[in-house]
Amino acid sequence: MQSQSARQVLAPDTIRFERLLPGPVERVWSYLVDSDKRGQWLASGSMEQRVGSEFQLRFHHAQLSQTPVPPPERFKAYEDGVTSTHRVLACEPPRLLTITWAKQDDPSEVTFELAPVGAQVRLVVTHRKLKPADVAGTSGGWDTHLDVLADRLDGHLPQPFWPVFSHLLARYEGLQQP
Repeated sequence: MQSQSARQVLAPDTIRFERLLPGPVERVWSYLVDSDKRGQWLASGSMEQRVGSEFQLRFHHAQLSQTPVPPPERFKAYEDGVTSTHRVLACEPPRLLTITWAKQDDPSEVTFELAPVGAQVRLVVTHRKLKPADVAGTSGGWDTHLDVLADRLDGHLPQPFWPVFSHLLARYEGLQQP
């Protein structure tokens, strides 16, 4: 049931991904806001569904599949996981969630939009305010994480994160070459 669409570049600092996932919308929403469910595809961490609330996300990419694969040398700093701080900017359950993304001095922003499409749910992820140097890596990250989410919602075991991410990152880096 996984429906993958290519990355859309909406502006030099804005990317968008869309996935058609098994519903209902409340189920998909729970994978955005519940720490245990979000930890199965992205990162764990308790989050208050209230505008202005701060929360931490704990990323441990190798643990997203049953077959942990260590990161490539370039990403060894992430081997034991990484924690980042975020803030809720908008929250309209179960349809819209916007959060800041990581860097505290000048954070980017991620919006998750959910809409029912029959028995499925369209998830649109838009990441804004990206620095040019972060576009390829962020694109590869979202593409990989959304594939893991689709696998989880479909009842499949996801592929190991790092090999999939490395392949997608190389593709996105290649797209940025002049």
